Amino acid sequence: MNEIFEEIISKFMESRVGQVDHFLSETLSSQLKENLLLLLSEKKLKEAGIGNKEKLVTNKSIRSDVIYWLSREHDDIHEIAFFDLMDAFVEYLNMTCYTGITGYEFHYAYYDAGSYYKRHLDQFKDNHDRAYSMIMYLNEGWVLADGGQLQVYHEQKTQTISPLNGTCVFFKSSELEHEVLLSNKARLSITGWLKTN
Repeated sequence: MNEIFEEIISKFMESRVGQVDHFLSETLSSQLKENLLLLLSEKKLKEAGIGNKEKLVTNKSIRSDVIYWLSREHDDIHEIAFFDLMDAFVEYLNMTCYTGITGYEFHYAYYDAGSYYKRHLDQFKDNHDRAYSMIMYLNEGWVLADGGQLQVYHEQKTQTISPLNGTCVFFKSSELEHEVLLSNKARLSITGWLKTN
């Protein structure tokens, strides 16, 4: 995995967005997708909010996905395999880039057809714990007409990334505004943040 870790870091250093294919293996991606769909069928995903703590609100005009937080405490072998991968990436990141990451948080995100997330920044105004944002996609056979692209806003350009299965996107939470464009069919991902506190 070190080659993939190095590739995502190198691309991040070059363009402020690290993007690699097959960060998640096809097997793990499929297993996590099955988990997400099972949780959805059991109505365990909750409407996603904006803001944090007492400022947390839901607003479907800004964000219309539903989420479920991953945890080792669920004792799910596939979530544990995912967290083992993230532990390895954090260890590599800290060793090679001295980032000082001390933890992370990740959730499943499900965008039904007609869903979106308007332009935003991932870091809260009153909490700077989120250092890096990561998104891993679980969508097989995705085509351009399906929509749901991640649009990232750089100073001089806009970058558009399709949510292709196994792809990982990595960027600083405090720097790049981004949005999820209108999805024309169900769009699945794992989204989270590497944290410094």
